[in-house]
Amino acid sequence: MASRPVRIANISGYLGDRYTALDEVMAGDPVDVVMGDYLAEITLAALAAAAGRGKPGWVGYALDQLTPHLGEIARRGIRVVTNAGGFDPAGMAEELRRRAAEAGVTLRVAHVAGDGVADRLGALHADGHGLEHLDTGAPLKDWGFTPIAANAYLGGFGIAAALAAGADVVVAGRVTDASLTAGPAAWWHGWGPDEFDALAGAVTAGHVIECGAHATGGNFSGFRSVPGMVRPGFPVAEVAADGSSVITKHRGDGGAVTVDTVTAQLLYEIQGPRYLNPDVTVHLDSVRLAQQGPDRVAIAPVTGSPPPPTAKVAVFAPIGYEISTMLFATAPDVEGKVELLRAQLRAALEGHVDELDVTPLGVAATDPPTQWAATVPIRVIATAREAAPLRRFAPAVGSLYLQGFPGFHHDGHAPRASEPWPRIEYWPALLDATELDHHAVLDDGTRVEAPRASRVATPDELAQPVHPEPDLPAPAGDPVELGAFAFARAGDKGGNANVGVWAPDPAHWDWLRATLSTERAARLLPEAGGRIVRHEFPHLRAVHLVLTGLLGSGGSANLRVDQIGKSVGEYLRAKHVEGPA
Repeated sequence: MASRPVRIANISGYLGDRYTALDEVMAGDPVDVVMGDYLAEITLAALAAAAGRGKPGWVGYALDQLTPHLGEIARRGIRVVTNAGGFDPAGMAEELRRRAAEAGVTLRVAHVAGDGVADRLGALHADGHGLEHLDTGAPLKDWGFTPIAANAYLGGFGIAAALAAGADVVVAGRVTDASLTAGPAAWWHGWGPDEFDALAGAVTAGHVIECGAHATGGNFSGFRSVPGMVRPGFPVAEVAADGSSVITKHRGDGGAVTVDTVTAQLLYEIQGPRYLNPDVTVHLDSVRLAQQGPDRVAIAPVTGSPPPPTAKVAVFAPIGYEISTMLFATAPDVEGKVELLRAQLRAALEGHVDELDVTPLGVAATDPPTQWAATVPIRVIATAREAAPLRRFAPAVGSLYLQGFPGFHHDGHAPRASEPWPRIEYWPALLDATELDHHAVLDDGTRVEAPRASRVATPDELAQPVHPEPDLPAPAGDPVELGAFAFARAGDKGGNANVGVWAPDPAHWDWLRATLSTERAARLLPEAGGRIVRHEFPHLRAVHLVLTGLLGSGGSANLRVDQIGKSVGEYLRAKHVEGPA
């Protein structure tokens, strides 16, 4: 067992993250492992569509980032772990070996397999597996669409097994984001799959660094106080043998690591205090944070318990096509202009499109100082099962310049869409984890099995705790923006949006609890339709809200402009509430 913590550096939080990240990390402080996360659910949908058109199923962006550094990675003995393998980790591993050989570099490249179950769906159904929807419980056979991809979320022990067998680079497909940290930590410290507290700590550290600059000030409500935000650096997790960790960053890089930036990421894209991972159930309500020094936040202790008996499977299917455009209306009477636009487009497109959504964005200023302060963008989008009917969309919009509302215009410098594009819908299915063939394949073809925990959680152990409503008087201070006293971070979990709101000042914790009771939160967020699940994290001074069904069937298919709910937290912070006394 290693005596010191393993230093794991993040280089990517999503496909399209800053391309120079690996350059910066290689020029930064020494690290043992570099990990890159490229597979958001919406990214998997795009890769599925691309693979269907005959393109590679892996992330070429990641390959191009790695290639110039292969020699130095080998010289320093840095291990690399990534989920950029997408739908074809074996193919990406082979391409990486080819590039290393071309550069005269010796690196052992392995890949993790077992997540892809698309070709087994029929057999699984025949064996009685319903692949029920995670939120609704409906069986996959009732979906009504034909899946083109189905990938299970794997844990970190396939990665750990590959590293233990001598791999320098491990290419995975659909492992969980946190597994990219938990796997290397388990390898480094020699953990077995039943060391739940240690694994829970590593998963928590992985959850914090998986989204790159999210942990160093990116997407942070308090961004004005963060230095170097023009180019925030990427985070590093130092994971100790007991699973405790310190989150930091490379010295000299922009951004900051504080209790608040780490709290923001801890509350991101969770469903409650029980954070379910293939290797462990993490009790996030046990987590304590402490500022150890500049840009160093300690996470400990973290309690873990057995993992769930089921794996989540990301199933994708094409459900039709969509097309959209952006128009503009200028005050006065923006509301009437939007109503006329909506009526004219419905008349032109009725019977040809399945859905037509016309959404004004914002409100014109009163007595506007400039034309742009008087102007409101209008996003128009239409969907249909087939592409052909949507080719009527552009002519229908284009016909309104002389017969529509006064001042009708679009951005003349932006191209106008004329061809529709595919819609891909996401179905989060549940499958008995024992059905998965989770293993690693080394560069010589040797197969290495991923070990499993000796027991799994019971339903009672998996259930989210029920927190009573705060027994506190309603706040009665002067009206104030919620954001004056609270930070927030919002994200998506399938069709649900989650919002974590916390009080940086301990003096405001009871005020925040009382302000965000379930009833008051529902009034502040009418879009949620009252479908709110509420939890509290006292150690973080946070209220966590799950807005059930706000994102429809998931980020890849709903028609919201804020498709994956990223701005819901800031919207909530903009609301005026009774302030603390």
